[in-house]
Amino acid sequence: MSELEDKSNKNNLTRFSITMPQDLLDEFDALIEREERPNRSDALRGLVRSYITQSRWQSNNNINNIVCGTVTLIYDHHVPDLLRSLTAVQHDCGNIILCSSHVHISHETCLECIIMRGPASEIKNFINKLKTIRGIKNIEAAVTSEI
Repeated sequence: MSELEDKSNKNNLTRFSITMPQDLLDEFDALIEREERPNRSDALRGLVRSYITQSRWQSNNNINNIVCGTVTLIYDHHVPDLLRSLTAVQHDCGNIILCSSHVHISHETCLECIIMRGPASEIKNFINKLKTIRGIKNIEAAVTSEI
């Protein structure tokens, strides 16, 4: 491995090689082009940062680290007790909720986005409580921490 000096960031960069199937590389290159990334290295650095960030916040070694993120819910508001349960969970975890936004997708379906900040353990607990609510069709969490 050779090290290259990055003059703009004063960081040492390490060059390494990766072996992967050609069809996977072709799809990766097409994605890089669509996203107008400068090169493969830039795209891989982003993927590695994302992988490390996800691993860090989910690790039991980092349960007290402060993280932030969003939880997006899709649910049927006609399901009995769903709104009451959702409100109760949000009130129980109010110390980590910064704000939420509610949008009506159709007559039956709502989308709610909740922005959070707090200890990783409390964020995990909140997400797990949401997963137990009957009537929620989909939950997507995007949580991050500094890297």
